[in-house]
Formats: sequence, structure tokens, C-alpha cells
Amino acid sequence: MKKVFLCILALMLGFSMFACASSTPAATTETATAETATETATEAATEAAAVGGYIGISMPTQSSERWIKDGNTMKDLLEAKGYTVDLQYAEDDIPTQKAQIENMITKGADVLIIAAVDGSTLSATLDQAGQDGVKIISYDRLLVDTDAVSYYATFDNRGVGRLQAQSLVDGLMALKGEGPYNVELFAGSPDDTNSFYFYSGAMDVLQPLIDAGTIVVVSGQTAQADIGTLRWDGAVAQARMDSLLAANYTDGKQLDGVLSPYDGLSRGIISALKSFGYEPGTDNWPVVTGQDAEAASIKLIISGEQYSTILKDTRDLAAVAAGMVDAVLTGTEPEINDTTTYDNNVKIVPSYLLIPYTVTIDNYQELVIDSGYLTEDDIK
Repeated sequence: MKKVFLCILALMLGFSMFACASSTPAATTETATAETATETATEAATEAAAVGGYIGISMPTQSSERWIKDGNTMKDLLEAKGYTVDLQYAEDDIPTQKAQIENMITKGADVLIIAAVDGSTLSATLDQAGQDGVKIISYDRLLVDTDAVSYYATFDNRGVGRLQAQSLVDGLMALKGEGPYNVELFAGSPDDTNSFYFYSGAMDVLQPLIDAGTIVVVSGQTAQADIGTLRWDGAVAQARMDSLLAANYTDGKQLDGVLSPYDGLSRGIISALKSFGYEPGTDNWPVVTGQDAEAASIKLIISGEQYSTILKDTRDLAAVAAGMVDAVLTGTEPEINDTTTYDNNVKIVPSYLLIPYTVTIDNYQELVIDSGYLTEDDIK
């Protein structure tokens, strides 16, 4: 109905029916500016006429390798299906993402795929979009406080946390002998709902070992509020690691391992360890975990500076999201495998959860390179 209305509007303003049948819109990365009524009607009519529909993709930042890969893969898949795609990055700025999404809605988006900078800041905008018939897919970060979200495409995020913690324990046992082990903990950004699931999954594994004295958090900082890293910023993680080392490890106490929930944080942590005097390749080098199988961190796994990472194959996630777009625009139901986990404070969001994998020096070739996720050139 939305597309028919826009075509009629274009005819009323004096445009030919050809304008409703043949034009394809150009994607823009700029916030919409004030336009005349005629220009707005023309743009809306041509946007709505795109083959298959107009899909807005809003990603949080290009500072992380994985979001670039996610966005480009989805864009390629959807364009191959005949959709017009507007891919935009907010560079971790909440007002920018809100403005970009509002611009997509104004331009007549049929479906929005959103990986939010902060999933709690968009509820009013999305509520209105939902009332206007726009379908919304939450992508790997849960959109909360709105009933406008149709589906959620993500990984088993609590499972990711368990894998991270288990790889830390495995590394400690393999490289540090018998415990107790001195460990420090890092969590993700407090405004990212996934951080809660990563942390909860990690503590499923670590809390019993902390209670038993097998793992000792020397700083005493174990609560998520104390160990969170705003915006997943590696520089913030590096500064905190510097402070932890200076406050707790200057008396000769040995740090055995660090739980890091993301490769970008891991690299900052590793820089702090080196500055403090820890030497990669020696027996005193701590076990450091990660997530996202970024090329820079695969290099560190090969060199022995990072012990592990978690592979979440964004090609598979992008394919799930593209399938959800097809389903909502054709009136069918997408494949869903979880209807209990993700409560966004208004509803349980029907979800599809993919399987994550632990990557170490022993299996990176098979999981990351042979699978085509990265190339040999990427890790040279």
C-alpha cells in the first residue's frame, strides 16, 4: 500500500508513471536536509520503486573489522536478490545513528537492519517506524524497549562467553601448570546488550573456579559494572590494564591470564603487558582471550601473543538477516530457533542463533583460512 500511495502522490504532483516504475535510488551517508515538497515526493516515489524494495542497513562503526565485513556482506547478498540497499555507519555516535535511521525511514525504507551503537536509544524512532509499517530486524545487538522489532539475528552470545572463559582455563592449565592462577577480567561496552550475555556466560565457567580459589582475581574487580569497557575501545582497555598492573603486580606477583571479550580489547591489553615488561614467548607471558577472529589478532595467535579468539562467521549471520528480509517482504515466516532467550523489556524477540567457535593456534588454519573467512594475505 505504501508504494501505491507514493506513486499516486507522484502523479498528483505532475510526474509521469514512468517515475514509479523505473528509477533506482542512490544510497546516501548524509543526514536528510530540508527539501521542497516536490523533491521529497519525487525521491520517495523513486525509492519505493526499487526492485524488491528499499532496505536500510545501519551499522555501529567502521573502526572494527567485523562490522565492515557484516555490512558489505549483507549489502552484496541483498543487492543480488534485487533490493536497493542503503548501508550506513554511525562511527559509534548515537545521534548520528538515530539521524541516519530517521533518514532511511523518510526515504521509504521497507525494512531496517540495525546493529545499534546503544540499543536503548532508538525505541521512540522505531516505535513510530513500526506503526508506519516498516519492518525492523535487530542485528547481533538487541534493540530494547520497543515492540517494533520483528526478529533478531545473532549468535549464541552466552555460549560465546562460555567459550571465551573455557579457552582461558584451557590455556592456563596447558601453559601455567597447576593453579591457583592470577587472572584479571574485562567485559564489553555497558550499552551493548551482548556484553551482559558474554559476561554471564564467562562467569558460568569462572565463578565456580573463583569460589574454589583456583582462579584469583587479584584486583578484586569481578562485577560487570567494574570491568566494562565503553564502546569496546582498545585504548580504554589498555589504560585499565596499565592501572591494574601498576596497582596489583609491582611486588613480583605474576599475572597468569586475562579474560578479554573482543580482539580490539585484547590488542590494547597486550600492548599494556609489553609496556609493563612481560615478554611474549616466555613462560611468564599471560594467556589472553578474544573474540571476532580479526586478522590482526589471528596474527597475534600465530605469534603466541594472543591465546584464543572466538569465530562468529559474519557471512552466515548476514545470510540469516537477508533471509529474514525476504520473509517479512513476502509474508512468510523466517527460520527461527530461539523464542525464549532475548527479552527486550517489551517482548521476547523471535531469534535465530548461530554457533560460535573457539580459534587457537591449533585450528586457525581450518576454521579461519580454509573456510575462506580470511585469506593468507590477510594475515601476512
